Amino acid sequence: MSKSSSLASKKIKIKRAYEPKEKSDGFRILVDGLWPRGIKKENFHVDVWLKEIAPSPELRKWFNHDVEKWKQFKIKYNAELKHSAFTEQILEETKKHHTITLVYSAKDEKHNQAVVIKEFLEKIMNQNS
Repeated sequence: MSKSSSLASKKIKIKRAYEPKEKSDGFRILVDGLWPRGIKKENFHVDVWLKEIAPSPELRKWFNHDVEKWKQFKIKYNAELKHSAFTEQILEETKKHHTITLVYSAKDEKHNQAVVIKEFLEKIMNQNS
């Protein structure tokens, strides 16, 4: 199986950490740099916590979930993802599993790092298909 066909049929979903786990989630990856508030590790269902893929502390603090900074955040975070050693790790997980769910804790479902990671991975998948 070639690299392109291994990525072409993959499905990437995003989900808030506070939503219940579902069988359709597939392989669940927590993409927050900080553990979600109020959730005990023993009660939380993720397959891997890839905190290193999260935005740098500087970028996270600068963005501070300010929608006005969203476009600039996406540009800056994409640059971080391109240079992250952990991007390859998340790509490998994507190749191994039919469905992966990127789990995040932000309240805003449209403006968070999981959205950017999903778009980033899908762009790579489309380039390789």
